[in-house]
Amino acid sequence: MLDLRFIRENIEKVKSGLDAKRVKVDLERLGKLDSDRRVLIMELDDLKSQKNAANEEISRMLKQKTDPKQKITSMKLIASQIDTMDPVIKKIEAEINQIVMMIPNLTHESVPVGGPELNKEVARWGNLPTFDFKPKTHIEIAESLDIIDFKRGTKLSGSNFILYKDQGARLERALYNFMLDLHTREHGYREMFPPVLVNTASMTGTGQLPKMKEDMYHVTADDLYLIPTAEVPVTNIHRDETLNEEELPIYYTAYTTCFRREAGSYGKDTRGLVRVHQFDKVELVKFVRPETSYQELESLLGNARRVFEILGIPYRVLMLASGDMSFAAAKCYDIEVYAAGMDKWLEASSCSNFEDFQARRANIAYKGKDGKKKGFVHTLNGSGVALPRTMVAILENYQTKDGNVVIPEVLRPYMGGVDIIKKR
Repeated sequence: MLDLRFIRENIEKVKSGLDAKRVKVDLERLGKLDSDRRVLIMELDDLKSQKNAANEEISRMLKQKTDPKQKITSMKLIASQIDTMDPVIKKIEAEINQIVMMIPNLTHESVPVGGPELNKEVARWGNLPTFDFKPKTHIEIAESLDIIDFKRGTKLSGSNFILYKDQGARLERALYNFMLDLHTREHGYREMFPPVLVNTASMTGTGQLPKMKEDMYHVTADDLYLIPTAEVPVTNIHRDETLNEEELPIYYTAYTTCFRREAGSYGKDTRGLVRVHQFDKVELVKFVRPETSYQELESLLGNARRVFEILGIPYRVLMLASGDMSFAAAKCYDIEVYAAGMDKWLEASSCSNFEDFQARRANIAYKGKDGKKKGFVHTLNGSGVALPRTMVAILENYQTKDGNVVIPEVLRPYMGGVDIIKKR
């Protein structure tokens, strides 16, 4: 979240930031509440000083064996005023916090201001596949090979849930094992395996709550949320902690299943793997010093790009415009993979720098060797990568004329040496 003092002193910049992200927040109301709170705190501090002085006077009068009855009555009146003001201030502070929590992160100066039409392509890799036949979609391929059962997935859980079968299930497992091995062995990440149910504090710390509550699956009986991404539990590993500067940077990677209600997206891509409610993803999370965070973002992006290059999947990288970015991000790159059967570019990874936005919400600070707090860390995360659309790209780009799918070479050891998925 943004610091209240920063908002107060940079109100025009915050207004511009809200416009850039197309978010409406009542800053006028926030300003009035902030002003009222500061006036009340000054009055409260004055009353507390009066109370302390009265206590000292009463003690002196008792020592001198002077009747303190009148002074005690006066002190009780002051105490009563204090007791009345405390809940008023707390109520104002709660409303202030509620408004501040709805203010998105400000975008980095390099980010284009506008909607998705201003997203900027900054890189492209690989040649688009060509075929001497009309390529099929992943839905046609998966059903023909009997490796994904869309109908039974719907029967089990509802629309946009998927049942992987046989070599489809094995290919899914091969993908996330390959990614974890790549990021831990070559990119220096430490592997984690976190819970997929988290508490409200965790969801608030990374910015999913309260803004995006309707997109989350909530287990009301236990007040726990199914995670939309491993970013949530992994970032919150260090919630309410002060890290040592010499520990930074810290790199974590985690494979989890992810859950998203996709509220407001019904009717879009209702068949297939493009938009699903439950999916697998390997996540990359970084905790870094503020002065290095944008270098770390480029490095993070490179780690995600490397996945697709090894798999031989053509991709392009977009720098997102302000109006297409997430609530918490200051700068974000999307990696879109090409899917030949659909003839579309599909987002399969997002890599973001949140600067200190999440760290403030989650209270993740760092200190120098002298033990003094230096501020909040910068957090970053990226998909390293999401599996559904990666699976789409593999099935559609590696399909053969006879309806089979060639396995990317790097995955074959994870598939027990299988090099092609054939019809049963």
